[in-house]
Amino acid sequence: MTEKNKRSFVDKLSEASMKFGSQIHLKSLRDAFAIMLPLFIIAGIAVLINAVILPKILNEAQMAVASHWAISVANATLSISGLLICGIVAYTLSMNKGFEHAITAVMIAIASLIVMMPQTIDVTGANGEVVQAGGILSYGNLGTNSMFGGIIMGLLATELFIRLSNIKAIKINIGGNVPPAVNNSFNNLIPVILTLLIFSILSFVLFYFFQVDLITLIATMIQEPLRKVNTSLLGTILIYSLGNLIFTFGIHQAVIYSTILEPLLLVNINENMDAARAGLEIPHIMNLSLVQCYGLIGGSGSTICLLIAVFLFFRKNKQYRQIGELSFLPGLFNINEPIIFGLPIVFNLPMMIPFVVVPAMGILVSYLATLVGFMNKASVLVPWTTPPLLNAYLATGADFRAVLVQLVVIALGVLIYLPFLKISAKTLEKQAELEK
Repeated sequence: MTEKNKRSFVDKLSEASMKFGSQIHLKSLRDAFAIMLPLFIIAGIAVLINAVILPKILNEAQMAVASHWAISVANATLSISGLLICGIVAYTLSMNKGFEHAITAVMIAIASLIVMMPQTIDVTGANGEVVQAGGILSYGNLGTNSMFGGIIMGLLATELFIRLSNIKAIKINIGGNVPPAVNNSFNNLIPVILTLLIFSILSFVLFYFFQVDLITLIATMIQEPLRKVNTSLLGTILIYSLGNLIFTFGIHQAVIYSTILEPLLLVNINENMDAARAGLEIPHIMNLSLVQCYGLIGGSGSTICLLIAVFLFFRKNKQYRQIGELSFLPGLFNINEPIIFGLPIVFNLPMMIPFVVVPAMGILVSYLATLVGFMNKASVLVPWTTPPLLNAYLATGADFRAVLVQLVVIALGVLIYLPFLKISAKTLEKQAELEK
């Protein structure tokens, strides 16, 4: 491939990736999950304290009382995550579209989600008989089970409401010296009524003709099939590797990872935290914490392995040593732009290969170690900036074996990076000689 053709390919890849990443609905989803992340981390800390720390210092009777705290935190975070994500998606989409009545969009999106939910739930009575009860909003329909429903309703209701709001013929302008809030309320009155009416009719049609509700329908037809494919071992490795590959062309991997894979992995870790809180079996091996702990060691490309290789074998190389010293401290907190653009890895063919391979290897090794029961399934969402070793320990509920697996992954990563680092060093030396 000639230099001209190579640049043409890179330019086309860059343009396609940027268009994909800047698509307004995907961008709104990415923004919404970024806003939600602190709540999920709080839930993870509560699960860690309740499942690991408190049992070691409290007896059974004291735990029964103390666990009320963890339950209340979970109810305020995980158990309403579907409802929250619906409103936040409505807000981010409205803001990204430049729609001035974002708070009204949030209101109508949440109302539309609730109107599409089951209007009755099954309740087990004291005698063990299952009866249907109405007038109840169940955490089961507001939490992680309804995250996809919340996302879809946040997008659909907001899109419909904005389009209706742009039709001047249905706006009510009362004019006069009235407060802006009152005028805006009347302006939005008919769009609000029409939006909620449309979804209420759809809810009735689903219930009357098909005996199903939106949450169940989405979970059955969209959420579970999509999650099974994308968060399978092969699906995760392929999507994550594609994200890392485009990063080597200077396009941040979040363009792919944060829009296609991360939301699904986040649902998985949330369900794991729910199960850990309830003392149930942890359902998902593949989840956000596993990928972050074993496929993001030191940042994208697991470049902590590269830094260790530099310090062990390339200290005499002045350029590599200086870049390594500059990059090491940020790398401990999984921030690695200095080494990606300073070594560089971007547009450096020898380094592009291990940058993609090492994270895939880390995900594979940790998945297999979990599958055979060598280490616990990750059940705590830790901040992505948590340093290596500590993050694996916390994410698996204080399992030292997870730390050992991470050490093995780091060692293998160093060995994989090493030959490509040598090739890159020789290439740089030859380029320097030619420039003299």
